Amino acid sequence: MVVIVPSIDARISHIAPEFKALSISVKGTEVQNPEYAKQVLQEACTSVIENDHSWAESHINAWGDVFRQFGAKPNRTPCSAAALRKRVLKDGGMQSIDPIVDIYNAISIRYAIPVGGEDMDSYQGTPTLTIADGSESFDTMKNGEVSIENPDVGEVIWRDEVGVTCRRWNWRQGVRTRIESDTRNMWFILESLPEMPLEHLQEAGQEMIKHLQVIMPDSVIEQSLVFASKSIEV
Repeated sequence: MVVIVPSIDARISHIAPEFKALSISVKGTEVQNPEYAKQVLQEACTSVIENDHSWAESHINAWGDVFRQFGAKPNRTPCSAAALRKRVLKDGGMQSIDPIVDIYNAISIRYAIPVGGEDMDSYQGTPTLTIADGSESFDTMKNGEVSIENPDVGEVIWRDEVGVTCRRWNWRQGVRTRIESDTRNMWFILESLPEMPLEHLQEAGQEMIKHLQVIMPDSVIEQSLVFASKSIEV
């Protein structure tokens, strides 16, 4: 399998110098236990309501501060973890979407951490966290149809050789590389700021790997720890 080590633009260190992330590459198999994923998602929702991490709110707030640095408005376009947790607190839970998506949403909710998931068979080249010049293309859904738009100049984006795969760092994923029910080659990125202790980032990654191996017992999974200006093997 191909182990994904993303590229981090050096300019990111000026926006979030202590940014670190866990990169998880997965060669998956057919999902065998979808009900397990639903249970994991429900337990994560319950944990936010009843027994949240002491640092969770400060981590979410720190992401809001980072978004403001590149011109985003977190009240309007929050990081993905903030949006998920807000929905859970409002509705008391979250509907199941797909077993794989349920697992990474559960980790995002439980650990107050943005988690991205990509179909690497649809990806072209190395995942790159960089700053947009405004000319890049991004495919999204509007009124039930795929629509192409461009990021703002100076916006932090994830991209590949074709275009943007996620806007405003971790706010909204594109259509082209999103994980579907038949996706087998996957890449996940768990993104943290210093308000989240490193041991909890690693714990989140281990928990996610454990859950993926339960629903895909024969999957092969590798991980690496990535920093704002470099990456190292865990």
